[in-house]
Amino acid sequence: MIRPAALTDLPALTALEHELFGADAWNESLVRQEIEGLGRRFVVAEDETGAVAGYAVTMSAGDIVDLLRIAVRPGSRRTGLASRLLDELLVDTDDASRMLLEVSVSNTEALGFYVARQFSVIDVRPHYYRDGSEALVMCRWLPGAARAETVTRHD
Repeated sequence: MIRPAALTDLPALTALEHELFGADAWNESLVRQEIEGLGRRFVVAEDETGAVAGYAVTMSAGDIVDLLRIAVRPGSRRTGLASRLLDELLVDTDDASRMLLEVSVSNTEALGFYVARQFSVIDVRPHYYRDGSEALVMCRWLPGAARAETVTRHD
């Protein structure tokens, strides 16, 4: 089941953050800010026992949706959960023209996932991560982009 994150999820989300992201993990205060933040959409996926199996977070500003995180517990990977989380975040993006994200150039598994989900590389951020690795900036055009283009042409 995928549902909006709640403050009662803080301990589980913070623990999963640390498990998956180590030194780059959000602490409890940052997770709380993402759950409560203006323009944020934070969804949680539960497994069959009700435990948090994954989560995803976006931030919307103007016509851009920034994909901040998709995280899936190792035991729940390769089950389509990341795709379901992304699909949930793509709902209600009618006013957005594109979704952006940054991903480490060394994260080949994530790169393959994003390319398969219609993202393409549009830029590189050198020395973006704590370990000095580059980030690839990726973009997926959304249905709102076509509407914006149509409105611009008729003006």
